[in-house]
Amino acid sequence: MSGHWRFLRQAVDLAAGNVACGGGPFAAVIVRDGQVIATGCNRVAASLDPTAHAEILAIREACRQLGDFQLRGCTLYSSCEPCPMCLGAVYWARLAEVYFACTRSDAAEAGFDDGFIYAELARPAADRRIAMRHLPLTAAVRPFRAWAEWADRTAY
Repeated sequence: MSGHWRFLRQAVDLAAGNVACGGGPFAAVIVRDGQVIATGCNRVAASLDPTAHAEILAIREACRQLGDFQLRGCTLYSSCEPCPMCLGAVYWARLAEVYFACTRSDAAEAGFDDGFIYAELARPAADRRIAMRHLPLTAAVRPFRAWAEWADRTAY
């Protein structure tokens, strides 16, 4: 079995095992140079943390293992297509590529429908279901100016 298929199967097996232990049906594996760096399983209900998605937990652990907040050269294998939150984390972490087994449609059929979030992202902030109101403060850009002037800042 080739590497991609093997690691993707590992993610699916982890997801199935997580369900058997009372967790959500999602898991992720992060690999660099053919070696597993980190894994994660959905822990949302168990940890009472809506951000405890498998991909997020795997990204956090991989960053700890590698001592870096960027995962350049790493590949994410996920049991399911990453949700909008996890997709954002994939881009912020600078992963090289993502392989997934199930699609967001498969997840929706199982009761995990993120379609409304994709729709909300396309709307102007003022038109979203959760009230989002821009309050322009004169001093609001002060932290960005300080950041721009800070010579020893870490580039993102």
